Amino acid sequence: MEIHIDSDLRFLLPELIIGIIDYENIIVEESPQMLKGRLQLFQESLFFDLEDKNVSDYAEIKEWRRIFKQLGKDPNRYRHSAEALYRRVKKQQFLPSTNSATDVNNFFSLKYRVPFGIYDKDKIIGDIVIRIGQKDEGYEGLNGRENQLEHLLLSVDNNGPFGSPFVDSTRTAVTHNTKNALQIIYLPSSIDDKSANELLASLSGMFTQINGGEGRFKVIKAAT
Repeated sequence: MEIHIDSDLRFLLPELIIGIIDYENIIVEESPQMLKGRLQLFQESLFFDLEDKNVSDYAEIKEWRRIFKQLGKDPNRYRHSAEALYRRVKKQQFLPSTNSATDVNNFFSLKYRVPFGIYDKDKIIGDIVIRIGQKDEGYEGLNGRENQLEHLLLSVDNNGPFGSPFVDSTRTAVTHNTKNALQIIYLPSSIDDKSANELLASLSGMFTQINGGEGRFKVIKAAT
C-alpha cells in the first residue's frame, strides 16, 4: 500500500507533515483498566487546565484552524477532531472508553493536540492519496451524520474518501474484528525530524503494548 500527498495539496500546504503507522496482527478488545484510567485522569486534569484557557489558545489547535480556513472551510463550523475533543473536555463531556485501539488514538490526540485517525487496513482498497475534498463528495461519519467533504483534507482509496482530520468514516472504522490497522497523525508543522520520530515510536510502542502485533512508522512531508 502506497501513501502519497496530492500535488495540489502540496502546493497549498507545503508545511504539511503526516505520520503514518502500519500495524499488523493486532487484537482489539475492551481497553484494560490501566488505559481507561489513564484516559479518564488525563481528561480530568485537562478540564482544570481549560478553566482559565480558551481551546483555540493552543498553538497546535490554532494551526489546524488556520489550515481548515486555508482549505476553504469555516473553522467555527467545521472543527478538526482534536479541537472537538478539547471542547468536549472543556464542557466536562469526557470521552467514554470505546476499544483498546481507539482509546490509544484518542489519548495521544488529546496529549499532542493534533488530529489522529485510525482505520481498519483490510477495509482500505488500493493505495491512499491525501488530497482536498471535491464537490459532492461525502460519507457517513463516526459523528453519526452524512458529512459533506468539499474543501476538507481527505484520505482517499480506490473506493473514495474514508478519513479526514474533521471526522472519519464508518466504512473503515476499527472494531473488535480488526486485525491490521493504519494510523494517520497530522503532525504540527513546527516539529523536527527527531521529535516526529520519537512521537511515532512512543505511540506505536504503547499501541502494540496494549493491542499486540507489530508497528512500522514513517513520516511524509508535503515539501519533499
